[in-house]
Amino acid sequence: MKLSSLYDLLLHELKDLYSAEKQLTKALPKLAKAATNEQLRGAFEEHLEETEGHLQRLEEIAEQLEARLDGHTCKAMQGLVEEGQDLLEEDAEPAVRDAALIGAAQRVEHYEIAGYGTARTLASLLGHEEIAELLDTTLEEEKATDEKLTALAEAAVNAEAAEADGTEPMPAEGGGSGRKSSSGGAKKSGGAAKKSGGKSGGRK
Repeated sequence: MKLSSLYDLLLHELKDLYSAEKQLTKALPKLAKAATNEQLRGAFEEHLEETEGHLQRLEEIAEQLEARLDGHTCKAMQGLVEEGQDLLEEDAEPAVRDAALIGAAQRVEHYEIAGYGTARTLASLLGHEEIAELLDTTLEEEKATDEKLTALAEAAVNAEAAEADGTEPMPAEGGGSGRKSSSGGAKKSGGAAKKSGGKSGGRK
């Protein structure tokens, strides 16, 4: 589609997010099935329910704008999902795979945080305050999921992965037990997510 205005750009971002969320509804059950840590499996299952809610919000937004969001493929999410699938096919220790799954999931979260932040700001600039609020609600849920994955990595998963390969885990800041190089759930990754959400979308 031709991007001649901020409205066109907003619609493009919404279509991209809609496609991304659609792809996630198919990918998350596979991640949950592959996870051996019960809390991680539960986090994936909970986020699947949230993702279905995110789709409903986007459909509500489409109705308000009298626009269609289908017919577009988010290639970035397609690539992220394919990377996650590659991880599932690797011959890995269960705990190490869990750490890798967190890293893959946080890459997805960071992408969505940037996308929802951008769409929220565009909606606000165009005077669609109700739509901006709906997008902001989803944005906060994506940030919360990213933080939950970081906490899981630091509290258990990274340490379990370190034990699996005989590595002594390094203490994380704040008392966590995650090894920073094990997965995207390390402290630095979680921090990057917060910065990403602020820069890409602009704070209210």
